[in-house]
Formats: sequence, C-alpha cells, structure tokens
Amino acid sequence: MKKIVSSFVASVALITTLNAADFYATVDGEQITKQDISMALQDPRIDFDKLPENAKKQVLEQIINRKLLAKKAIEDGIEKDPQYIETITKIKEDLAFQVWQKNQIEKIKFTDAEKKDFYEKNKEKFVMPETLEASHILVKTEKEAFDIIKQLDKATNKEEKFKELALAKTEDPTGKKNGGYLGKFAADQMVPEFSSAAKALTKGSYSKVPTKTQFGYHIIYLKDKIPSKSLTFNEVESNISQILLGNTYNKKVKELTDELRKDAKIVIK
Repeated sequence: MKKIVSSFVASVALITTLNAADFYATVDGEQITKQDISMALQDPRIDFDKLPENAKKQVLEQIINRKLLAKKAIEDGIEKDPQYIETITKIKEDLAFQVWQKNQIEKIKFTDAEKKDFYEKNKEKFVMPETLEASHILVKTEKEAFDIIKQLDKATNKEEKFKELALAKTEDPTGKKNGGYLGKFAADQMVPEFSSAAKALTKGSYSKVPTKTQFGYHIIYLKDKIPSKSLTFNEVESNISQILLGNTYNKKVKELTDELRKDAKIVIK
C-alpha cells in the first residue's frame, strides 16, 4: 500500500507545472491530458511528444485501458473497499503536506542585501579548491617504479612516453585503458600521500621519486594545476538563495513541529 501512496503522490508532484488544457484523446468524453501522460510515464525526462508513433500509441492505449478499468471499479463500488478508503486517507495526508510545503516555500523571499550579507559572512564556503589534472602509473614494487622513472628520463616526449608505459605496466585497471589518465580532481581528493606528491609537482613534470600508498607505488605526471579560487557573489547567488531558503524553511518547520508536539499524543513502539 505504501507503494500505491508514494506513486500517486510522486505523480501529483510531477504534474503541478503541466498544462492540463492540452489533451491527446478522450474516453467517454473525458480528456486524456498531459497530466495523464506524465502519470503513466513516471519519468519527467521523457518527452511524450518526441516518442516514436508506436510508443505514443502504446502509452495512450495503456491510459485508455486504465481509465476504463477505473470507471468500472467505481461502478462496482470500489470506493467502499476498506483498502481503498485507507489508501485515499494516506494520499490526502501526503498531498496536504506537499501542497502546504510548496505554499510555505513560495512565501519565503530574500532581498539582494540579505543574500550579499550572507555571502560576506561566509566567503570561506564559496571557494573553488585547487584542482589538479594528472596521470599515474601504479606498480607493485619500488624497483619497478624507479625503472619506469629512468625510462621517462631518457624519453624525448615525456607525456607520450608516460602514456605508453602506463598502458604497458600500470596495475590500475582503468589506467590500462586510458594511459593512466585520472582526469581533473580536487587536490585533496586522493589519499594524502598521493595528493601531497601531486601538489608538489610543477605543470608538465613527473615524479622523480615514486610515491608509496596502500595501493602500491605511483609515478605521477602532472598535466595541469589550477589554483584555488574564491567565487564571486554573482557566481554563487543561486546557491545562496537555496541555502537561505533551506535554512529558513527548516527553522520554521522545527519551530512549528516543536509547538505541535506539545499537544499531540505520540506513542512510539
């Protein structure tokens, strides 16, 4: 039954922004609207209008059958069924909360001055961390690692040689496919030993001494290093709005629920 309730409530939340005036068919005079389509698809990422014609037909046929069966169920007295009554009650509770929540959130507004004040007081939170772009070769022993470094020292094109050696020798399964490339990552994202060694390199250089971690021995090639950057107010304004909205709403809900719990009879088994 919980699945029935959650499915229905999810559908209601999904359709709040759709235009019910658009319809695709009728069943005994009742329109099949975009709302019906969205409830049947249960995935806002799917654009019904862009589906192949046979897929559209299948969806519409499914909705038509459901409407006919629902109508038959009501005619047969399903509304008196205890399970139906219990489910409707739960749906009303969940829907009441969702609509109330939506209305409360829409009432919350912030001025530019309030957002800028929050930004000034929390600048340390709006910092893009130092980013590295690197590749690595992972081997089991220190000797293997030093042998690879010697080969790199002799190479004319260090980066290409690094890729070649990574494809041939790395113990990292991913590295065997892409020449050891790790992509871009926050400087402190990796295990501490690796991060420290990578940060110590200059752009376009590689490890002269292998780095030992719990995974083995690493030779690192640093392709690029992007310094840490403080984000401007304009860059994070939308984030600030969401933070303030969440903080204000959560505070209001806590105050209200704390008050309501005083007079409520609550039994937890």
